Amino acid sequence: MSTFVVEGGHRLYGEIVPQGAKNEALEILCATLLTQDTVTIHNIPDILDVNNLIALLKDLGVIVNRIGENSYTFQAKEINLGYLETPEFCKKMSSLRGSVMIIGPLLARFGFAILPKPGGDKIGRRRLDTHFIGIQKLGATFEYKPDMQLYEIKADKLHGEYMLLDEASVTGTANILMASVLAEGTTTIYNAACEPYLQQLSKMLNAMGAKISGVGSNLLTIEGVTSLHGCEHTILPDMIEVGSFIGMAAMTGSDITLKNVSIKDLGIIPDSYKRLGIKLEVINDDIHIPSQEGYEIETFIDGSIMTIADAPWPGLSPDLLSVFLVVATQAKGSVLIHQKMFESRLFFVDKLIDMGAQIILCDPHRAAVIGSGKLNSLRAANLVSPDIRAGIALLIAAMSACGTSYIHNINQIDRGYQDIDKRLNAIGANIIRIS
Repeated sequence: MSTFVVEGGHRLYGEIVPQGAKNEALEILCATLLTQDTVTIHNIPDILDVNNLIALLKDLGVIVNRIGENSYTFQAKEINLGYLETPEFCKKMSSLRGSVMIIGPLLARFGFAILPKPGGDKIGRRRLDTHFIGIQKLGATFEYKPDMQLYEIKADKLHGEYMLLDEASVTGTANILMASVLAEGTTTIYNAACEPYLQQLSKMLNAMGAKISGVGSNLLTIEGVTSLHGCEHTILPDMIEVGSFIGMAAMTGSDITLKNVSIKDLGIIPDSYKRLGIKLEVINDDIHIPSQEGYEIETFIDGSIMTIADAPWPGLSPDLLSVFLVVATQAKGSVLIHQKMFESRLFFVDKLIDMGAQIILCDPHRAAVIGSGKLNSLRAANLVSPDIRAGIALLIAAMSACGTSYIHNINQIDRGYQDIDKRLNAIGANIIRIS
């Protein structure tokens, strides 16, 4: 298990370019299974979750070629469906939650898929009902194999259907969308997720010959086609990494510029940080965060305590609430962080309390942060990263703390952030990786 040794108190100066979006990459890579033609993808992040999915595609028979630093070609000409029934496949699928999105493409093209219980972050119950119900409405059947703890999914022919999703699940929408593009007839998905990464997936599928309308809304209409062809696609910058770097700059009093962030796809992230009192300026497609000695949390218009909560797009991404929470510990003022979508994501606050933060964990979904500016600076600690987003939040806390902190289980951070120690050290951080 690898560890970061983080010497706190260093200010960062310079420019940093966000990596390609992790969540988009997982969707886009699964979509390459929908055609036997070559698909070229640029700006793929070099992170653990994405690399594991690429390895899984290779095992399935996809021909993968690296043509540049972050560019690859994929050709799913001959897929080994027999591999789906091997223990090795089940083990790899179970270790990567994003791999659940290969189900839709496999069903659409081959009429067969296997789904073991998926893995990923330990952030509470993350049900798959939306995936199952939507794909069943398209004509697939699910048979549970209790001895192997997996589902065998079959469909002689998928057909279009109207469906109202019980939740605006991003991966659920992506899975159903990819299954429906080759279904016979018209599919209508209401209460669909509409995040920028889902929009990117829809645009890529349309470039491959799909007929998807309503892109960017929560009502998608898909006219099924008989086949798809290859295309070229570039992945957006990772909005979660952009948001992480904004919080990191503010909390460490740094002066950094985030380059080429795709401002139009950040939603309310910049404005939400401004509610914490953080200054930032947009320059073309860059964000400059100037050094500031402190920041003060706003109140609502009636003077009541600010609440920052996650919500489906265009609301604030739940992946950033851990960062907002840790950044608020060094602000002046109080804020209620309300994590609505995952019941265990705030449990890492006990680590911050050990570092000197004043936080009241009200319940699994809500934490009240009482900030006193820099009067209660965080102190170094021995920490363990429980998941990707809590991991980056703890790294930010350690970078602002007095003394040297140790963060263990950093493979969780590596799952979502490419060479984070090297990139931050290049602009002034002091982070040592111990393998």
